[in-house]
Amino acid sequence: MRGMTIGEALVAGLHQRDVTCVFGIPGVHTVELYRGLAVSGIRHVTPRHEQGAGFMADGYARVSGKPGVAFVITGPGLTNTLTPMAQARADSVPMLVVSGVNKTASLGKGLGHLHELPDQLGLAKTVALASEQVSDTNALGPVLDRVFHSLTNGRPGPVHIEVPLDIAAAEYQETPAATRDPEPPVDPVLITQAAKQLTEAKNVVILAGGGAKRVEAGLQALAATLDAPVVQTVNARGLMHGHPLTVPASPSLNAVRALIEGADCILALGTELGPTDYDMYATGRIAEMSNMIRVDRCSDQLTRHKVAHTIQGDANVVVRALIEALPHEAKQSGGAKRASKTCAAVWEEIGPDYRHQVEILNAIRAAAPNALVVGDSTQPIYAGNLFYDHDRAGGWFNAATGYGALGYGIPAAIGASIADPTARVICITGDGGAQFSSPEIMAAVDEKLPITFVIWNNHGYREIATSMQDVGVAVIGCDPSPPDFAAMAKSFGIPFTTVPPEPQTIAQALRKTVARGGPAMIEVTAAPFEPQKD
Repeated sequence: MRGMTIGEALVAGLHQRDVTCVFGIPGVHTVELYRGLAVSGIRHVTPRHEQGAGFMADGYARVSGKPGVAFVITGPGLTNTLTPMAQARADSVPMLVVSGVNKTASLGKGLGHLHELPDQLGLAKTVALASEQVSDTNALGPVLDRVFHSLTNGRPGPVHIEVPLDIAAAEYQETPAATRDPEPPVDPVLITQAAKQLTEAKNVVILAGGGAKRVEAGLQALAATLDAPVVQTVNARGLMHGHPLTVPASPSLNAVRALIEGADCILALGTELGPTDYDMYATGRIAEMSNMIRVDRCSDQLTRHKVAHTIQGDANVVVRALIEALPHEAKQSGGAKRASKTCAAVWEEIGPDYRHQVEILNAIRAAAPNALVVGDSTQPIYAGNLFYDHDRAGGWFNAATGYGALGYGIPAAIGASIADPTARVICITGDGGAQFSSPEIMAAVDEKLPITFVIWNNHGYREIATSMQDVGVAVIGCDPSPPDFAAMAKSFGIPFTTVPPEPQTIAQALRKTVARGGPAMIEVTAAPFEPQKD
């Protein structure tokens, strides 16, 4: 009786670790991975490019909370996936990329084999938290144990496994499962110290980042106890929707900086305090933060900024412990008034163009409540990242911060929809970004996914053109001709409509796509960039 191959055992090992979907394009170097896939019960989704596979895995992970998994071939398959891995690393998204690699005896010898790289494992290590090779028939179990430990302990990110061709087809030899220590418990002394500092402070402000995005109820309760406004970075939007203490605005804005600098104690939950959130205008500094208590799962992160106290641990665990340690009588420090005043100042600060686009986002939210809104780098997304209160925790995310990879929106929306098929997914991308990854829409068609692709068509890269003009550089290369999106939608076999950039008109078109179900496309015909005349 034939035993399992390493390829089959790897798929079985993923199934045992609660992997229910993989995104991949099969090739001659991953055939053995697919031998066991058909009988595994794991769903396979076929993107049109390996970059799409990685971004789909990213979107899936953000919505499901489980690692997104991509299968890619040796060489170009892996290099095409490095950009999504880098985006996942920047945003702490758990992702597993499994690739093939040439036969063990040929590695590093430059013999000219198909898809050969000088050092594929080393290349992956430049962006992965861990990159491991299944080097022999006894290595698979320990490798899976180690990479899943990396995915589920500490700060998450991308990991990589490569399987040589000769090993993938060899017979699997089972090894005992490794035992690993769980994450250490949160130190109760640190909780007591932090609670004392928070109790004594007069004006607390909470900064919530992506590490807090599954702590919605606890965060709201903690904020109410402290009467503290909650500033949410892009990846934390939706945690405080409609709450009187919410400040769903970029901490780069002057009004938000003033709120932060007016606090006598800052509680930073799961935020790396990175410049794409805290200094997007490149002023060279972030807001001054007095008596900061910083909470993060990553010990390295906790050493990167001057703080009063650090607490290493999961934000959900720490928030619950702080609530228990604080006095049960809520503070009265005018938190709601401070939050409201800040939001009003932000509304004025962002200016009329961005206000109009936020009004469009508000209309979209009303037309499709509790939707997942997945974005690319485009005008409405920039506006929303500055100031927008989404109505679903973890339901607003995009690649316009962090690593900033263009072409993210369409495939990430597909991964998000696979993770939650009950949700309407709205992908907002520009005509430029859409041209990076529009073939992936066919994967949404294949899978019959309820995604509305909103294409903001301003005939080019307006943000880049404006940046070039602002510093006196001739605007070149920012006006690539957009395709005929109506013809594109027809070729995909999906409904299409084109509308002007008006809130209620866009909302009406969106309601029709939601009612119809399945994938659809809405083109918003925005004004193109007009260079200033001397």
